Amino acid sequence: MFPPDRIAVHAADTAAAGDAPAPGLIADLVAANHILFDQGVVDAFGHISARHDKRPDRFLLARNMAPGNVTAADIVEFDLDGNPVNADGRKVYLERFIHGEIFRARPDVMAMVHSHSHNIVPLSVVKDVPLRAIFHMAGFIGEAAPVFEIREAGGDGTDLLISDNALGRALAEKFADADIALMRGHGSTVVANSVPLAVYRAVYAELNARYQLQASGLGEITYLTAAEGRACVGRVEGQVQRPWDLWKAEAEKRRAA
Repeated sequence: MFPPDRIAVHAADTAAAGDAPAPGLIADLVAANHILFDQGVVDAFGHISARHDKRPDRFLLARNMAPGNVTAADIVEFDLDGNPVNADGRKVYLERFIHGEIFRARPDVMAMVHSHSHNIVPLSVVKDVPLRAIFHMAGFIGEAAPVFEIREAGGDGTDLLISDNALGRALAEKFADADIALMRGHGSTVVANSVPLAVYRAVYAELNARYQLQASGLGEITYLTAAEGRACVGRVEGQVQRPWDLWKAEAEKRRAA
């Protein structure tokens, strides 16, 4: 049995409140939670965050709950150390340190998704088979997604969760030259310059992993080159509004029924 509040913790509101984020950003973050659940990227676990649009040293993340049930009232503001501004005694995610430390290390990142998507996890534990871009929708993965080995930062007795700032900083180092990193025996984190693009990348990272696992049983795989990956990012990701609008409409329809 876990000790009290091991997974979902109460954290005091130690950061001072400032300007409220734009309502549209909150709405996108709520929609993103629903889409990620509907698309099978997250289940009861996993989370997406967005950098505050008026305070780059703050980020927005739901309180500790299943992503498919998130509403605007569930969004909590945090500083980059993971201190909540307006949790008001509600439980918050233990792994909020993933978000704060990556936002700190990558000022260009505006949103990120952490998930345990089913086809990613096997590729996080096989040392000689990295996640690689296999089709044009996943060019952002590149030639080989880095894998975060938590033992190197926390020893061999951790629960594999990013439960403090030191572990968050160690994970953030993997994003110096990458927009996705796998986490051994855990899942992955993907970053982007907007909420819709972070959702797109999380969805297509999972699909790419599925296709890679399927293709590996058929024969030798032809992966995208680095140049092809860059070209695909430049061309295909410019159309992110198309799947975002579709997924958002579908999510709204499901919850209106």
